Amino acid sequence: MPSETSSGFYAGLTPFTSFSDVLDPSNYRPLPDDWLVGTADVVDSTGAIQSGRYKAVNMVGASVISAARNVTGDLAFPFVFGGDGASLAIPGDTADALRECMARLQTWARKEMALTLRAALIPVSEIRRSGADVTVARFQASPDASYAMFAGGGLAWAERQMKSGRYGVPPAAHDEPPDLEGLSCRWQPIPARRGAIVSLIVTPQRSAGDPDFRGILGEVLALLAASGRDGHPVPPDGPGFRWPAPGSNLEVKASRGRVPTVRQRRRIALQTFVTLILDRTGLKLGSFDLRHYKQTLARNTDFRKFDDGLKLTVDCSDATATDIERRLDAGFRKGALFYGLYRQAEAQMTCIVPSYKTDDHIHFVDGALGGYAKAAERMKAQMAAMPGLDPTRR
Repeated sequence: MPSETSSGFYAGLTPFTSFSDVLDPSNYRPLPDDWLVGTADVVDSTGAIQSGRYKAVNMVGASVISAARNVTGDLAFPFVFGGDGASLAIPGDTADALRECMARLQTWARKEMALTLRAALIPVSEIRRSGADVTVARFQASPDASYAMFAGGGLAWAERQMKSGRYGVPPAAHDEPPDLEGLSCRWQPIPARRGAIVSLIVTPQRSAGDPDFRGILGEVLALLAASGRDGHPVPPDGPGFRWPAPGSNLEVKASRGRVPTVRQRRRIALQTFVTLILDRTGLKLGSFDLRHYKQTLARNTDFRKFDDGLKLTVDCSDATATDIERRLDAGFRKGALFYGLYRQAEAQMTCIVPSYKTDDHIHFVDGALGGYAKAAERMKAQMAAMPGLDPTRR
């Protein structure tokens, strides 16, 4: 059983506050050997996105983090949202709870969302025996929210094992729903203000420590810094809102538990109507100030991450996007990296809000046409065209 020190590993990490330091290896610490990595994704997310179900795909991807947070209580653990799935790491003494959680999520996703979710749970010790590692850093995105960054190749290895059918967590035989309290997607799509919403994934051809790889990523981050707000896709005063909320039907399916659908739909319709009034009038509801909430939302948004590679969903000019793509293409031809880049007109948001009374709510952003999944598809095509590449890396 993990020691108290092991369970407190992530909470004890000193955060870094400048995202450019995501490339500094001194910010990363190895996960304790008695922890486990959980990973899950939507099967054939590309097909679902092509059918227009990109918001449902994002909702199911974020549900992995929401459910895990709800079953682990106050435990601080690292996680990363990938658009069509998520990965996380937890101490060994929470493994049974997480396994049951992942089993319920798969049954819920099939029944309520008509999507197939697969999941795996892998001991960190086995990842290390494979020759990979899992190291973690903590980026302080705002005074109220921090996000985990992962390096070492272990998460990518874990995802490949899951997709090959190893370490799988089977779906629950019963239909007891997972606890998804706080999971929502009520905001309007967020239009590009600078030119395009760009979803980008970049992984190393050789290693994350390769100077060429690190140098090119530094250039990409510098270009975005020069474009304003590091390419942040959410306006400083938050996203727009309309009624009925565009994701309310998905939220009903996520939050209803055993409550009848009609009753939950009425409840969320009332909540979102009150939100509309507050948004239009600037009034407060008791101590709740929607304008403050939306400003905090923008600061807390997770639009950039490192997950064995750089992942961004940013708002930038077409010229900046073209410059980024040109530099990445040069890096690919140099043998430093693989990349996928996808442009779209809007971003979309999925939220986890434990309480409206505190500012520690977290928000995941993706391109509104399934940007991360589309970028990953393009990167995989790039890998597939490379002769002699180890197929397990794809």
